[in-house]
Amino acid sequence: MEINFDNNNKLLILLPIIYNIWEDNILTEKEFTAISNYIKGAKWLTEDEKVFIASKIKFSDPPTRSELNNWLNKINSVASNSANTLTELGILMANNDRVIFTGDDIQKIAPDIVKLEISLGISGPEATQRFLNNQNSITNTHNTNQSFNVGLMTSLLNNGQDDLINKVKLIIKSADFELNIPTDTAEFREKVLQWCKILSENGLGSYAYPKEYGGKGDINGYFTIMETLSYHDLSLVIKFGVQFGLWGMSVLSLGTEKHYSKYLNDIGLLNIPGCFAMTETHHGSNVKGIKTTATYNHINRSFTIHTPEKYDRKEYIGNAANHGEMATVFAKLIIDDKDYGVNAFIVPIRNKAKQTLPGIAIEDCGHKMGLNGVDNGIIYFDNVEIPYDNMLDKFASVNTNGEFESRIPSDNRRFFTMLGTLVGGRIGIPRSALSAAKVGLATAIKYGDKRRQFGPENGAEVPVLNYRMHQQRLMPYLANSYALTFGLQYLTNRFINRKEEEMQEIEALAAGLKAYATWNTRDTLQECREACGGKGYLSENRIDDLKNDTEIYTTFEGDNTVLMQLTAKNRLSEFRKQFGEMSVSTIFSYVVEQAKTSITEKNPFAIRNTDESHLKDAEFHLHAFQYREKEVVASAAKRFKRLIDSGLDAFDAANIMHPHMLQITYSYLDRVVLEQFKLKIDAEKDVALKEVLTRLYNLFALNKIDENKAWYLEQGYMDGIKTKAIRKLISQLCWEIRQDAVPLVQAFDIPESCLGKIASSKIEEA
Repeated sequence: MEINFDNNNKLLILLPIIYNIWEDNILTEKEFTAISNYIKGAKWLTEDEKVFIASKIKFSDPPTRSELNNWLNKINSVASNSANTLTELGILMANNDRVIFTGDDIQKIAPDIVKLEISLGISGPEATQRFLNNQNSITNTHNTNQSFNVGLMTSLLNNGQDDLINKVKLIIKSADFELNIPTDTAEFREKVLQWCKILSENGLGSYAYPKEYGGKGDINGYFTIMETLSYHDLSLVIKFGVQFGLWGMSVLSLGTEKHYSKYLNDIGLLNIPGCFAMTETHHGSNVKGIKTTATYNHINRSFTIHTPEKYDRKEYIGNAANHGEMATVFAKLIIDDKDYGVNAFIVPIRNKAKQTLPGIAIEDCGHKMGLNGVDNGIIYFDNVEIPYDNMLDKFASVNTNGEFESRIPSDNRRFFTMLGTLVGGRIGIPRSALSAAKVGLATAIKYGDKRRQFGPENGAEVPVLNYRMHQQRLMPYLANSYALTFGLQYLTNRFINRKEEEMQEIEALAAGLKAYATWNTRDTLQECREACGGKGYLSENRIDDLKNDTEIYTTFEGDNTVLMQLTAKNRLSEFRKQFGEMSVSTIFSYVVEQAKTSITEKNPFAIRNTDESHLKDAEFHLHAFQYREKEVVASAAKRFKRLIDSGLDAFDAANIMHPHMLQITYSYLDRVVLEQFKLKIDAEKDVALKEVLTRLYNLFALNKIDENKAWYLEQGYMDGIKTKAIRKLISQLCWEIRQDAVPLVQAFDIPESCLGKIASSKIEEA
């Protein structure tokens, strides 16, 4: 039978000392030597028992946190004021069930163990007294206590993509993908390119392309790959996204068969590195305002791509500075001096020797705040002639007579249809951002579970994750990470199964969730950095790279504030469809409808109801979120109408409304994410998973209400006594979730090679 502390009471005499040396997570050379020497000379121990004790003082194999907690519970169970030394406490433990050591035995072995205590500096009654204090400290004993099956939770989060996710993880855990980031930018860029080549060789680059062009025809799989790669290095993710997403998908989405057969297979194999050249220096998010031109030449049926002025250049273009050989260039089509709006063209920019082609000038954007493994560049076009077939002509073309043709007659509709096919970027980026947030949370929560600081007087130090304030810093973001997982899965499914009549709403949802999720990542990582103290500032723990790399996520694929306004415009448009023009009669009808709702939602009992069952009621949450969304949209519509009726120009009125517009989007997205979280819980069969997810759901819902309590108070939807009760319940939920926090981040199943050192499964110096 294997020897351990549970089946050999004799060994318990040494357990208080063993626990003490590991309690601070550090085994010093002095401690190791002292105990090793004692074990060798301890005649009362058998050889097997000596081997077992020696196995508990290995630098390379420290006890787990749960093992330490188990030891502490054993010690606390017999702690007594009669024990003045750890040796006496150990004897009490050994003799707890039956007498193991007689008086003679104690006389023989105790003096040497006391000497060991003294040599370790842990002798005297103060060493035992703190175990008595620990018995009465709720804070000290509120530790990790897994209540659910982590593997089942991982599978739930993977949403049916387990095999693909595991394939990607196997690759990024390999020696080729070791996270040893070069400080030299040029070297870093080449490493990232090599990583992308390995991924393409494993069939991951072409995953979204049709099978006949080397792919799997699986856009959901492509998003899953990006999300999983984001546990690794984010320069890799963006390089991967530029090459196989923006460049490849622009050909697939905007081109036709002649383009697919010519380019897609080679793009997926990284034989044609490419760029997505839309953004211009002076036109940013205003794609309609770009100035690059594509002039049709009747004589030889070609196009001339040109940068009219210096700042009409394409800027911040990924893959441009070093590796790109071709680019999808967005330019205004000019035929006989007439502007036919923005269209897309394939433009060669380098040859295979990486030399820029005639008429092409490229500058390096230089060192950036983050993502320095991506070669961002600036491209100028000086009357570059390209063949007729290089126009991506799915939505528009130039016929043999040199006339513009399109199956979509409206310029505006054609423009937005063209951009709508590229909405995938606004799905991939928030999913990538969420993975980065999860790495930060796994790091901060695992470290908080191990890092001990302060404690009851004369007692052991307490894990910092047991402190209420530390919990309230991290647990709401943990709840957000689960909520957004389900919200982004919903967005992905809607995009994949889209119908044409739904596209405007899906585009608006994607735009809003991109902003919502990337801002959440920014805030999550900042809190994680601070929660890890000085350790969070060390590069070895990865939060610095994650923070710097995701900072630009709030800007590219659309500036977040602009995207939030885009989403708000869609919600106002939907409101207008529902209620027609905002005449006096329709406003009155809406007010009557809202008044009916208010009878039940704003009665004196409801606004002051502080019962815990009510505050945890999903129906209350949904009503509160829906009420806020409806009121914010309606008030914005009425306000905009008043501004127009007062004689203000529509552009000026919209400018005044911008802050209000953001609140429309927040209220809409909060409601959508809440609903998806609840649907996921309702569909879950495993009771334990359902319970822990419900705690996270309640925290997400109540925290959002608390964040907007000023609005609810202003509206009279809640009284102060209710918002105070919500704040108190948030604290309690954070306290409850703390015990499952480590298993909840373990369920992300992030490869250990992608985590910072302080999140290692091995206990390290804190």
